[in-house]
Amino acid sequence: MIATVLLSFGVLFVAELGDKSQLMALTFALRYRWWIVLSGIAVASVAVNLIAAGVGHFLGAALPTDLIAICTGVVLLVVGLWTLRETLAQDEDAEVEKESGDRSPGRAFLMVLSAFLLAELGDRTMFATIALSSNHSWLAVWTGSVLGMVAAGALAIGIGITVGKHLPERLIATGSGLLFLYIGAATLLGALIPGLGRAPELVLAALAPVAAGGVLWLVRRNRASVPATVEDDESLHLDNQH
Repeated sequence: MIATVLLSFGVLFVAELGDKSQLMALTFALRYRWWIVLSGIAVASVAVNLIAAGVGHFLGAALPTDLIAICTGVVLLVVGLWTLRETLAQDEDAEVEKESGDRSPGRAFLMVLSAFLLAELGDRTMFATIALSSNHSWLAVWTGSVLGMVAAGALAIGIGITVGKHLPERLIATGSGLLFLYIGAATLLGALIPGLGRAPELVLAALAPVAAGGVLWLVRRNRASVPATVEDDESLHLDNQH
């Protein structure tokens, strides 16, 4: 059993390296406390790998991966847009957003949990768990898979924390939102156009954050010009009075 646990751990850990789930973990770690992100990843890993191990051991069938991928893409796009919306709503103080996120651990946990549940359902790591559990003890495979996914997530969180210490909060929030848009667009394109190819998919997916970034820049530019216009009008009014 120990050998199966170690095998599953190694397979899942390697499969998660560079995967969109690890990228999501890094992105969430830039915005929320590490223990919230790790808790969400752990709970999602327990649930997803339990489903995968059960499917591989008892049913030998797969889930509707295309539909799940579409739902995942939509959720990630919504998360990205919501994150960018929050950056526009925050004050000039860059700590406002961080404090807001820290005061809502329940909301952050649910966001991380739901995003990882959808991202992992139908992912290559889930198929790896299904394949392993079809030939080995499902309990050992489940245990090793959960530990492997959590370890990969913890590695990404550590990187996110290290990077986050050297970046301003507003930049982190904006970058997180754009990154979520990119991952969501790539996931949707992969599900809706399976034969598109990896390179065209990545190029087309990049259009989403580029467009959103352009709109965000224009909005901030217009907002910045409003106070200057008001001050000029007030100065002109005072000059006319004199």
